[in-house]
Amino acid sequence: MIYGTGEDNSENVIHIELKQWSNKSVGIADSDGNFTADDVANRQPDDVIFNVEAFTGRANRIVAHPSQQVKGYQGYLSNFIEVFSNHEVSLTGLAYCYNYKKNDTTNPSYLYDAKYATLLAQYPTYAKDQFDELTEKLTGLLKKGEGLSIFNKVIQSPIRPSKKLLNEVKTMVENGDTSTFALIDDQLVARNMILDKIRPYLTKGKYEKSVIIVNGGPGTGKTVIALHILAELAKQTNNGQGLNVQYATKSASLLNGVKSKVRPSTRMLFQNVTSYVPAVTDENAVDVLLIDEAHRIGRTSNTLYTPAARRTDLSQIDTIIRATKISVFFIDEKQAIRGAEIGSTQMIREAAAKFGAKVEECTLTSQFRCNGSDNYMDWLEQVLYNKPVKSKFDLADFNLQILDSPKEMYDRLVEQDNVPSQTARIMAGFCWKWSDYLDENGDLIKDVEIGDFKMPWETHRNFTRTPKGYVKWYEWAYKPEGIKQVGCIYTAQGFEFDYVGVIIGPDLIYNTETNKIETVKSATRDPMLKNARNEGTMTFDDYVRNIYRVLMSRGMKGCFLYICDENLRIYMKQLLAKMKG
Repeated sequence: MIYGTGEDNSENVIHIELKQWSNKSVGIADSDGNFTADDVANRQPDDVIFNVEAFTGRANRIVAHPSQQVKGYQGYLSNFIEVFSNHEVSLTGLAYCYNYKKNDTTNPSYLYDAKYATLLAQYPTYAKDQFDELTEKLTGLLKKGEGLSIFNKVIQSPIRPSKKLLNEVKTMVENGDTSTFALIDDQLVARNMILDKIRPYLTKGKYEKSVIIVNGGPGTGKTVIALHILAELAKQTNNGQGLNVQYATKSASLLNGVKSKVRPSTRMLFQNVTSYVPAVTDENAVDVLLIDEAHRIGRTSNTLYTPAARRTDLSQIDTIIRATKISVFFIDEKQAIRGAEIGSTQMIREAAAKFGAKVEECTLTSQFRCNGSDNYMDWLEQVLYNKPVKSKFDLADFNLQILDSPKEMYDRLVEQDNVPSQTARIMAGFCWKWSDYLDENGDLIKDVEIGDFKMPWETHRNFTRTPKGYVKWYEWAYKPEGIKQVGCIYTAQGFEFDYVGVIIGPDLIYNTETNKIETVKSATRDPMLKNARNEGTMTFDDYVRNIYRVLMSRGMKGCFLYICDENLRIYMKQLLAKMKG
């Protein structure tokens, strides 16, 4: 980023996407809007293989057009930095491919194809042979200097309140305005790949039955991409007929939360993954199905309460792929949290093969939760899964604290929740009973009890009437009263908050003899885990570690911990102290 004052005395910031690409190292990818680009500096030109879709860091990989990447950064910065959003400082974005030629007589110039004319006009990509034009552009915006004062103004600018996805669903889906959440980097690649599969169906009525798998960890934008696609396609037509596009998830709390934000007529776009059995949905009846949290897909869509006429012998994944022309699965296998949920990329591939569906995959690597700290996520996984702890993160970037009492932790959370436009929630491992009855005063039972600290879980779903001052279980994440209750993994998964407090229960301990973190099955009160049959591919140990990984990655700005096991508390405090030192 370059800071300076323009010829017209405007204060300017220019963000430049630099590319080392040459004409020989760029080819058109199968998905429109993406390219195959060889990023290996020492690779010989003759070794370059075009149109190879491989997501590796040191080989040809699919990337978005540079101007499209710049557009994403422009939206991202404008949404969050106040001096840009109120236009006090002008923000300009462009790309510079310093080894690429726009007018190359021997090699194609794919980046300047006519179909990108509008995009290039808004967010230009300059080539090697446009150096003079680039110089003129930069000179006009920076000629009078004084960049340091502008830099300080940007650095000191207030950050606009972090937008909560749930609050923006109506704007995105009903108004078709996706600018509120800009896609960048590999999110754009995933979007382009998905839309490319759909485009022939929209324009020619033809389609190739397809399955797209989007892998990504917490905070990489899986749900954002799904809602982007839903918003873009909801108003599309095919031969005059509205496109049948739907969003499906297993998370009842997320599903109910989304539906509460939109009109009744829009709610039909959002479904549970159990909705696609043959008795209800014909084969290929759904044009595009976006399956969020696909790791939660179960063995079957049948339940104890499924009427005989709706029961099926097909697996749940088979019912989904059978019912759709194009299905997109957003998945993080380390978010599987109980044995009945068996979603995996391998299972999806195998099911796709049964129905002759072509499979494509992409991976989201950049995460935007935890203040964008990939190092925190790396550190968290190393700690929880007993790997060598080599990663470090800046505690000024992500505020991780380990506190000595649950009350102290909760008090700090309440302080954060009281800050305007911020949200905070307390969560815990499922190590205390969840009462489905009220006390003698008609109030919730304070099941989560640690010494003098007592709080109720989120309202049990069996209650027909919610006690005064509390909210329904699926409202816990997004209604302000939720701060008065402890959430569990089943209501927290899929949501994000500014700050989270996590009580690590006695189901996770530190063994001082083995010097490893261990799980304790006898400590869980989760009937799904305690009584789990051998339905899943993982063990109780895997699920407990995954659960705390999910809970501890719900915060965008910070995570406060209270750890029941003293040895584990001491161990994790030592890790933090070592990192500070």
